[in-house]
Amino acid sequence: MADLATRRGNVFEGLFDFRRDFDGIFNRLLTHSAQKNNGGPITLVASVPPIEARVDAQDNKYHLRVALPGVEPNEVQITLQGQYLTISGEHKTQQNEKDSAYLEKEFFYERFERTIALPDAVDMEKINAEFNNGVLEITAPLKAGALPKKIEIKSLPKAKATNA
Repeated sequence: MADLATRRGNVFEGLFDFRRDFDGIFNRLLTHSAQKNNGGPITLVASVPPIEARVDAQDNKYHLRVALPGVEPNEVQITLQGQYLTISGEHKTQQNEKDSAYLEKEFFYERFERTIALPDAVDMEKINAEFNNGVLEITAPLKAGALPKKIEIKSLPKAKATNA
């Protein structure tokens, strides 16, 4: 009875392999490429800018902020197809530092793109975009029919309520 189950190896070894594989997949999703620069440091190139989206019930607007540090407004394109808003562009590198030996280089100089599904409540005809200090801010009013409204409850006189 003592030899019912024999275990070989570490029980947690499979979990560590899974974690290592998952971390690798996640890192590849967050970085478009990782490449050596002539024996120099690894350059990570981000291709999906981070966003912040919210609906403000007080001013009845949809707000979307996209972080694009170092990007110029003329390098950004915004397209709307149905309820999908796509922000894309390409940030070009400046070649002023030709004689420099980089120790770290994590700025991205590549094509970027992000597609966001807008809520049905957004008035797609009135979208506004502004660019300020590396942040693209997109606002749009909410459709009047999409806003919550209070419905008044009317009470019937007691005489009619008991006869009905």
